[in-house]
Amino acid sequence: MARILVVDDDPHLREVVRFALERAGHSVTEAADGAAALASFAREAADLVILDVLMPELDGLEVCQRLRAKGSVPIVFLSSRDDELDRVLGLELGADDYVTKPFSPRELVARVKARLRRAAELRGEPIASACLRHGSLALDVERHRCTFGEREVALSATEFLLLHALLAAPERVHSRGDLVERAFGHGHHITERTVDSHVRRIRSRFSLLGVDPIETVYGVGYRMQRTPG
Repeated sequence: MARILVVDDDPHLREVVRFALERAGHSVTEAADGAAALASFAREAADLVILDVLMPELDGLEVCQRLRAKGSVPIVFLSSRDDELDRVLGLELGADDYVTKPFSPRELVARVKARLRRAAELRGEPIASACLRHGSLALDVERHRCTFGEREVALSATEFLLLHALLAAPERVHSRGDLVERAFGHGHHITERTVDSHVRRIRSRFSLLGVDPIETVYGVGYRMQRTPG
């Protein structure tokens, strides 16, 4: 779990980013402006900073410069400005990534994960592969690999995300809307009606092994079988 400092003057945006990051297992601290961000970082250093560019009092570019003068914490800029010169300036000032608004929270989480991983590699820390297990079923998240016992099960990217959402809380009954939100977040193109067809495809892939890993709870949604194998 990483400590993430989210800096933006829009409280709704901070709430969206906090929800996405906490769902990914991170601890989140918020700041509404640049001065508050620097004060928060001075009290407790973060593992990564998500930083809005345009803010009152002290803008993100100045905050980035001051943080860079103190160390090498990864910094991801958020900005409504998509001009190439702005992106180049942000990166030249020391930012590690630049994400333009509007953005997909799921993409932002993926970028955060990549930056944290890179920072750990630079520190020489071993990188463990995240793996979810339920009975004989295992999902290797880093390698995007699904296995059942000793057999590998080929899944599309969408199928993998849906199965990952189910495996993250295997005892919980997930509505279709909940699965869409957990698997894809905001800004997705997956509708609730397509969840059923993707679940059927997942089941068809596992049927070759004689198992069905997903239980249908009629009138509610889906959950993992209690004993998938």
